[in-house]
Amino acid sequence: MLYISLIFVCLDDSDPVSSTGRKDSVWSLGEGQPPEDVDKPVDNPPLSTLLIESPQSGTVAVGGDITFVAKVEAKDLLRKPTVKWFKGKWMDLASKTGKHLQLKESFERVTKIHTFEMHIIKAKENYAGNYRCEVTYKDKFDSCSFDLEIKEEEKGQHNIDIRSAFKRSSEGQEDAGELDFSGLLKHREHKQQDDTPEVDVWEILKNARPDEYEKIAFTYGITDLRGLLKRLKKAPKEEKKSAAFAKRLDPTYQVDKGGKIRLVVELADPTVDLKWYKNGQEIRPTPKYIFEHKGTQRIMVINNCSSNDDAAYSVVAGEEKCTTELFVKELPITIVKGIEPVKTTVNERIELECEVSEEGAHIKWLKNGVEVPTGVRSRYRVKSEGTKHYLVIDDASREDTGTYSVMATGGVSEAHVQVELKPLKVYQDLQDITVKLGQPLKLHCEIYPGNVPGRWYRNGQLIQPSDRINIIHRAKVHRLEIETSSLHDAGDYTFVPEGYSQSLSAKVHIIDPPKVHLESLNLPDNTVTVVAGNKLRLEVPISGEPAPRVVWMKGERVILDSGHRVRAETYGDQTSLTIEVTEREDTGNYKMVLQNEAGEATASVKIKVVDIPDPPDAPLVPEVGGDWCSMTWEPPKYDGGSPILGYFIERKKKQSSRWMRLNFDLIKETSFEPKKMIEGVPYEVRIFAVNAIGVSKPSEPSKAFTPLAVTSEPTMLVVDDVTDNTVTVKWRPPETIGAAGLDGYLVEYCIEGSNDWKVSNKELTEKTKYTITGLTPESKILVRVRAINKAGASPPRTLQHAVLVKEVVEPPKIRVPRHLKQTYTRKVGEAVNLVVPFQGKPRPKVTWMKEGQAIEPSHVSIRNTDCDSIIFIRKAERTHSGKYDMTVQVENHVDSAIIDIQIVDLPGPPQSVTIEDIWGRNVALVWTPPKDNGNAPITGYTIQKADKKTMEWYTCIEHYHRTCITITDLVVGNEYYFRIFSENMCGLSENATQTKKSALIAKEGLQVKIPEYSDHDFKEPPKFTQPLINTFAIAGYNATLNCSVRANPRPKVIWMKNKIAIIDDPRYRMFSNQGVCTLEIRKPSPYDGGLYTCKAVNDLGEAQVDCKLEIKVQTQEL
Repeated sequence: MLYISLIFVCLDDSDPVSSTGRKDSVWSLGEGQPPEDVDKPVDNPPLSTLLIESPQSGTVAVGGDITFVAKVEAKDLLRKPTVKWFKGKWMDLASKTGKHLQLKESFERVTKIHTFEMHIIKAKENYAGNYRCEVTYKDKFDSCSFDLEIKEEEKGQHNIDIRSAFKRSSEGQEDAGELDFSGLLKHREHKQQDDTPEVDVWEILKNARPDEYEKIAFTYGITDLRGLLKRLKKAPKEEKKSAAFAKRLDPTYQVDKGGKIRLVVELADPTVDLKWYKNGQEIRPTPKYIFEHKGTQRIMVINNCSSNDDAAYSVVAGEEKCTTELFVKELPITIVKGIEPVKTTVNERIELECEVSEEGAHIKWLKNGVEVPTGVRSRYRVKSEGTKHYLVIDDASREDTGTYSVMATGGVSEAHVQVELKPLKVYQDLQDITVKLGQPLKLHCEIYPGNVPGRWYRNGQLIQPSDRINIIHRAKVHRLEIETSSLHDAGDYTFVPEGYSQSLSAKVHIIDPPKVHLESLNLPDNTVTVVAGNKLRLEVPISGEPAPRVVWMKGERVILDSGHRVRAETYGDQTSLTIEVTEREDTGNYKMVLQNEAGEATASVKIKVVDIPDPPDAPLVPEVGGDWCSMTWEPPKYDGGSPILGYFIERKKKQSSRWMRLNFDLIKETSFEPKKMIEGVPYEVRIFAVNAIGVSKPSEPSKAFTPLAVTSEPTMLVVDDVTDNTVTVKWRPPETIGAAGLDGYLVEYCIEGSNDWKVSNKELTEKTKYTITGLTPESKILVRVRAINKAGASPPRTLQHAVLVKEVVEPPKIRVPRHLKQTYTRKVGEAVNLVVPFQGKPRPKVTWMKEGQAIEPSHVSIRNTDCDSIIFIRKAERTHSGKYDMTVQVENHVDSAIIDIQIVDLPGPPQSVTIEDIWGRNVALVWTPPKDNGNAPITGYTIQKADKKTMEWYTCIEHYHRTCITITDLVVGNEYYFRIFSENMCGLSENATQTKKSALIAKEGLQVKIPEYSDHDFKEPPKFTQPLINTFAIAGYNATLNCSVRANPRPKVIWMKNKIAIIDDPRYRMFSNQGVCTLEIRKPSPYDGGLYTCKAVNDLGEAQVDCKLEIKVQTQEL
């Protein structure tokens, strides 16, 4: 195959730049192999014949067009093949398509031929060279090389207008803006020249500055300035004459493989040292490389050129270097003697021989168009001796039959190889055998030829070797061995020698004595348990070859397969016993007898029919409690053939028919204590027995019984009072009183240290308080109380500590109710009834005083008891108002409290009402507060008006707080009188004060008298209008302290406890709204009691109020 490479290729319209440095070609480097890899072999797929028409070499003149065509038949191809065009060895022309190179492809559906074309347009001199077309399809590959020769145009003297070349071509087309130099290549008619000399525009441009280019183009009519500058930039520059070389190497050289070539340079200075290089490596004189000197010429001769000599060469003279590239053209290798057809038999040696035109040539062996693998593990061996090449197959097989071909670069030779089988001879045929189940099975035969493999079949199925099956082939002998035979191994066996239609056959018969496989049923003791009434179908696996005859027996009775309720059946590899509806009589042993020609076998199965147990006898109830009872019973006489697992208990009220189950988990014992029964209600109970089969019928009900119980012990037994010879105790009733009710209580006592309890009350007491009398002073006793009913006495409730029989002095303590800690207000005529409790022993002495004076019984009634004092006023009067001082005294212990009572009445009318001013439709009124406020603060006034003509009174405003007002929207021309009522918490005053004069609303001449006002200073220091009040609170309940303060500017409120400010304490919440200050104490404890202070501070001063807070622990009173 011929390869010629060009190093620099670029399909555009540029001219060579230089004749040295390998840059004189027009085409630039593509994306193929770099120059240093040119010598490396190119990996291509195996070569095959794909091209039915190859591109042919051609010749074209400079500027002409030429087309190369390649065709590929698509008859056997599933998709379009891949075609690549190359120039030289490595440059792919697909990336160089453009104005001068176009690649086209087409497909003819009728002929099924792919056509690939390469068009070269306006060829140039450096387009000449060797080209290659490669076709690839999957693993197939084909290529063809061809040459392109460019003929130079005959040089003639023509007058060319250089300015016409720089006019734009293809205006408006895709390549608009490109220069059309084809005008320079065409012959033009000579025009009449003027006498004026021709202007050389190129010389003018070369010598001009860049800023003068536009002016020159305008002067000489050049319209394409860009193209002119581009052409000027690419114009060849005059090279400096080399100082070392008088004549350089040509850019490229070409030589045939095996030929000789001379590389000649001529030196300007013969004394300069000269060195030759190949791919950058210095070349030394050898028989292959010979150096000659002829005058100033230096010659390197390369003998017997090979592909290794295809490289870049350079010669260095002094400091200058000259390079070239040598291309070695390989001549096609022809086949001198082709391969011959071969016909042989298997296992013989095949040797195919051919002879080529050159030693060391590379050829390819193919079988049926596919390259023959020749690796280490391949069956094929390839060898060569000089120009002879051999393909050797040592052990031929039928797969080696086919068409073999040898392919060289200059031709192809093929021949057919036929491999046939040797005649088959049977020395020993397969024999029919009978084998017992589980015994080894061996089949044996002998055939010739001995190296022929074969396959074993059983009933037409291929037999594969395994751990149980062993297939042996030794020379002529073929054996099939099965270590342990099974029923599946019976059948027709066939041995088929590979490649032959003849086969060997034999029959194998497997016999097996009958067996009963009861163990596969996993029956405990070979016993089958079935519930009475259910269907039983017992399937027992059996085996035996041939199939055995089966007989079922119960005792001496044979069970037939035609029975109605009980029958036996046998089919396949199992036998079955069927009982449609099982009964207790079906319990017993069943025997199976199996027989066949190989022997006999027997087996027995026990069938157990189980049922629910019988019901137990009626249960007994020996003991009854308040809400429980104890019951016992005997197990049932028949357990149903299965152990009793437990019992279920049910009960019902005697009057009811609804039974309720008491246990959901089985009771293993034969006793039980039902609970949660209602006292006084008769009950009955019954029993169910349970086994693995189910639940029995219920037993007979027990005799009716009624639960009754004593009450629980009395609660909260405490000492209420102690004297020198009596002890009073009190308690609360029992928490639980049964249906038997509560008849009374029994009180007992004993001296501390003894266990001699004495009954204090001979008769039961129904009260929960009792006084034990006749006790010895200074003695210590224990007291207990029992509750008695029809069921008996309850457990006793006993005092925790002994009681000393001696009266104890208790300091008095007044418990002022919360509503009396503040002023108690009532209206005149209402009744006053106040109860103030207190405590103390012995009975305290109570004294009441009013304003330091004794209270007259005629005005106020006072009644005292042991624990409280009652003050009663039937009809309150204003004289009853005041502070009442209550004193409670026990011996030297005294406690006192003050009760503030306020009796209020309706207020009197205002003292005087005057008309201050009249203007427009307005009247200003002024009055003074009433002399009698009714013993309560005045809360407001009600102003009314009346027309003098009608004297009907209408209310102008209610609840007015000030003592002056302006009445507006009066009717002009009317004359009005006004009156004012006072108002307190009891209501309006009975009478009103009326103006003495009337107010006339004039119709005209209205004048407004604007009064003069002086600015009032509202600033004042803090002043508490409502102080804090001493109070107490219950521990655990929120408590609040309230007071009110007036100040301007707004004061800062500080709360203190025991003179310590309360800051960021989560137990306290402080509020201040419209002067009302509140301190909330969350769930106080005894430690929260003490002195609380509210302090108000502003710029004008400060004020504070105090109160005492007492926290009491709540105790449960009897």
